[in-house]
Amino acid sequence: MHGEYKVRGGKLVSVELTTRDGRIAAPHVFGDFFLEPDDALEDLGAALEGMSTEATAAELAASITDRLEARPDPVEMIGFDAEAIAIATRRALGHASSWEDLTFDVIPAVTLPPVMHVALDEVLPLEVIAGRRRPHFRIWDWDSSLVVIGSYQSVRNEIDAEGARKHGIGVVRRITGGGAMFMEQGNCITYSLVVPTSLVEGLSFEQAYAYLDDWVMGALAEIGVKARYVPLNDIASEQGKIGGAAQRRFAGGVLLHHVTMSYDIDADKMGEVLRIGKEKLSDKGTRSANKRVDPMRSQTGLAREQIIEGFLDHFRARYDTEESTYTEDELSMARELVETKFGTEEWTNRVP
Repeated sequence: MHGEYKVRGGKLVSVELTTRDGRIAAPHVFGDFFLEPDDALEDLGAALEGMSTEATAAELAASITDRLEARPDPVEMIGFDAEAIAIATRRALGHASSWEDLTFDVIPAVTLPPVMHVALDEVLPLEVIAGRRRPHFRIWDWDSSLVVIGSYQSVRNEIDAEGARKHGIGVVRRITGGGAMFMEQGNCITYSLVVPTSLVEGLSFEQAYAYLDDWVMGALAEIGVKARYVPLNDIASEQGKIGGAAQRRFAGGVLLHHVTMSYDIDADKMGEVLRIGKEKLSDKGTRSANKRVDPMRSQTGLAREQIIEGFLDHFRARYDTEESTYTEDELSMARELVETKFGTEEWTNRVP
């Protein structure tokens, strides 16, 4: 059995093992990492020997840490850690998956009312759980203006009702946490990624955000944007914040991860519609909402459609994909959810 895990910003860790009577046997840890002293490599395998094949990533990592701390000399693990070995071990045992195990449906931009995309973020993960849809990557596109607030945000606290009426911008609540998304036609780029939770097995919530967006860092680099992840869920460049991510884990073993990035936002209008307080700005290192969101248009000079195509091309080149689109059943279920949930005052104002 063989499992691998590439540490984000670090090195590749591989584990090969067999099993005997529900226990790990003959484990070998190897990779392109650095380790001092050299003989500590034997301890990495020994720490896994005899562990239950059902041991969690945390239990495996704890065994490795305990073994190394019991040595008389300090050990330096450079480019990897005990958690990385644990994840590779879980993958070898078949409890965790990697990107290479998956084939993704890719759904290019389809123009819909933005509330339909919010509803599809509930419909499609449930379709994956039911086995009717593969893990997938999809681009949003929309035909009207809307503010999409986080599942736990207060409408009164986030939205200036007068400003929203003035600009004819509605409000809808999504199923994930995080902050408000100010969405006008052509002003931002939003995508959703639905994967099995086994893909982030052993990762903390913070690590899972960065791990699922590692591909987009490469896509941004290809269009000339030098980006970095700012914990917990922001994507930023040297010129400022580009966007943010949000997640929802479903009981059926599926994770929804979606991201909105600014392209050409009217910051003055956004400031009239959203209540962006000083406390929210405080950890962004800026005093102005206008400076807080830095559009990709100014950094790349590319049309929004070119950036979207670049994202799609990069994702297709990096992973195993099949072209797809929404089914009539999926769209019908989304319309029903708009009528019964996402388009209702009860849901939108569940936190007034």
